Amino acid sequence: MRSLFKSLVAQADIPTEEAQLKSRFKQLAIEHGSQLSNDSRYSPFWRIITALVTRPVLWLIELLIDQVLPNAFLKYAKGRYLDILVWAVHLERKPATTAEGVMTFQRAATELAITIPEHTTIQSVAINGQVYEVRTTAEAVFKAGELTTTVPVKATHPGKAYNLAPGYYAILPEPINGITQVSNADDWLTLPGADEESDEELRWRARNQFGAVNQWHTDSVYRSLIAQFAGIDSRHIYFEHHAPRGPGTANAYILFAADAPATEYLEKINHFIQAEGNHGHGDDLQVFALPEKAFDIEVGVWPNAFLSADQKQQLAQNVSHFIRTAFRENSTDNYQPTQVNPRSRFSFSKLTEELHRQFPDIDSLQFNNTDIVSELWLPMIKSLSVVCHD
Repeated sequence: MRSLFKSLVAQADIPTEEAQLKSRFKQLAIEHGSQLSNDSRYSPFWRIITALVTRPVLWLIELLIDQVLPNAFLKYAKGRYLDILVWAVHLERKPATTAEGVMTFQRAATELAITIPEHTTIQSVAINGQVYEVRTTAEAVFKAGELTTTVPVKATHPGKAYNLAPGYYAILPEPINGITQVSNADDWLTLPGADEESDEELRWRARNQFGAVNQWHTDSVYRSLIAQFAGIDSRHIYFEHHAPRGPGTANAYILFAADAPATEYLEKINHFIQAEGNHGHGDDLQVFALPEKAFDIEVGVWPNAFLSADQKQQLAQNVSHFIRTAFRENSTDNYQPTQVNPRSRFSFSKLTEELHRQFPDIDSLQFNNTDIVSELWLPMIKSLSVVCHD
């Protein structure tokens, strides 16, 4: 990128190197009748004068090449510069949001009178050493005859990393007498957590705006409407045309960062489009979470011989978390494998390469799976078996 803008500056006949600036300065001095004769390269006076002129100019040119020109274009702008550019197309960067949902508590017997206090902490299993926490936002009491009850919770910090798949939140750091189990069940999220919108996400959403400025509700218009909601990346909205429910109908499928939120969240989006008049005349667009298709994943791992039994167990656990990250069960900055996507090929040979690069203690590993070629659905894990061999 820098070479592109440097060449543009050079094409404008602006010197970009210190030697060129010194030569140009000397030429200008002669053209304007300079009477200085001690212009030897060894002259202290001339070197000071040259440095005082050329060095600040060089700083300004480097500022032009590295900052001013790149941040003048949507394709390259970053940070606050990008915020200014997208303002021109009526967009603002989406802030970080905190995950909200419900936890399921199970008690030992219905005869026990148990109250779940407000601000009760529930922790996840450790993911590459990171433990995620949610806290109850209201007090809950088991009703007569109930073995389970659900309690609303909120993550302790904003971010998409808290949108963990079912079963991850299962630890009560402070046990409650009579409670035998706590977990996040399917569809536990009511509001997905999200990081502050990244430059790349915002850039793509702004780019979509140019296709959304028209009198017709095209894909770009609907993409712009749906991407306003937290936890939705405009690049991860997929449309199904060809009138799935008859003339004038279409479906939009959303790929969420990790676990898909509960149906209530999708109902808000559908209500916004259908009931609040944000659809084209005669249009019937419905929004769904992307369908899923589950697979059994099996992998054998041969670790380095010098590892202890505990280290092998920890390695197997880390490999498991890495694979689950690839299948979008969690999202952590520590692990960044190539993730599954709809309408694509998921390569287990590439996943093998990434596991070797992430964990040098692996001598060899082998998947008992062939590549997954997906259509308009997302591959998910039905069962995962990681076997560490001696």
